[in-house]
Amino acid sequence: MTPELQLEVERFLFLEARLLDERRLTEWLDLLAEDIHYFAPIRRNVKYNDWDLEESDPENEISYFDEGKDILTGRIRQLNTGVHWAEEPVSRFEHIVTNVEIVEVDGDELHVNSKFFCYQNRLADEVNHFVGRRYDILRRDPGTGFKVAKRKILLAQNVLLAKVINTFF
Repeated sequence: MTPELQLEVERFLFLEARLLDERRLTEWLDLLAEDIHYFAPIRRNVKYNDWDLEESDPENEISYFDEGKDILTGRIRQLNTGVHWAEEPVSRFEHIVTNVEIVEVDGDELHVNSKFFCYQNRLADEVNHFVGRRYDILRRDPGTGFKVAKRKILLAQNVLLAKVINTFF
């Protein structure tokens, strides 16, 4: 991995965060591959050494979300109507992406790990913090530099106190 590739990946992820913060969700969709798998398994408290039981299996169990581009597009279409109950009035978001690590380069796909912090504020006193890790597969794209082909979101919390999850990670 070269420093230039590291910088290119970081710039892409920082652009993605800015688009989400600025509510430019339709533009954010353009950064996602048509065949994206976007999911967040549920975390469990487990006994020491039972690490394989810590996350729900998206093939056989429920996840916080497990979506393709069609569902993500529908969610954004709904948010963009301006009459989404969970976003009236709209939330303010700040996404921080850090600890970006290119784990593997496989042809035109890069396996990238990162950590995130997402702050959400709505009304006078509704505040949510989402903290966790992302495991991405980024695919080279001539138009956008990369497309997110797969994103696994691993929230640090095993019990979410937020009333709804109406952000993207």
